[in-house]
Amino acid sequence: MAATTIQRDPTRGSTAETAPAVGFRPADPGPLGLGAFAMTTFVLSMFNANLVDEKGAPVVLGLALAYGGLVQLLAGMWEFRTGNTFGAVAFSSFGAFWISFWALNVFYAKDIGGNVDHALAVYLWAWAIFTAYMTIASLRVSGAVLLVFVLLTATFVLLAIAKMGSGSTTVGHWGGYVGLATAVAAWYASFAAVINSTFARTVLPVVPLNVGRPARERAASRA
Repeated sequence: MAATTIQRDPTRGSTAETAPAVGFRPADPGPLGLGAFAMTTFVLSMFNANLVDEKGAPVVLGLALAYGGLVQLLAGMWEFRTGNTFGAVAFSSFGAFWISFWALNVFYAKDIGGNVDHALAVYLWAWAIFTAYMTIASLRVSGAVLLVFVLLTATFVLLAIAKMGSGSTTVGHWGGYVGLATAVAAWYASFAAVINSTFARTVLPVVPLNVGRPARERAASRA
């Protein structure tokens, strides 16, 4: 008889729900992806908010490549295995974002001609657009994940605006502050998923937003 496992997925808004799954299922990759995103965002945002000496900013790069980048990308690939489209797209994309951030700073920024800030503004606006439409999708996930995406969209917008025109240091710092709030929200979602799974009950709420879906559809989305 095939083994029966319990699957809980925070990016479906059903962290505390359980569903039997026949055959091999990987461990829930959601908390890993959220944790990787949260830590890397937190460290970078500390510098963006000017709360630590900007000379230490290169410390972000190793974290961006290894944890925010590769680990989050792996989480996205595992989400494909679980059949979670939202988690797969989100974690794979933001894993790629952090890898591109690392590559941009290590290899390519020095080759940008003209106004570097304006080029970075285009980069940041592109990610703001992506995050904004993922925010709409998160309306059917959970309150915890929705909060992360709302704050992250605001972070990208503020950082993009800070690079436009003659630039605005103040707006950039606000982007850092909102980035810190984003990191805290992502850490909460990750922690809630881990502790709810470990205790097999709701210890920390994530406020599922897909409760109005038909039971058959919810079951199919977890299959």
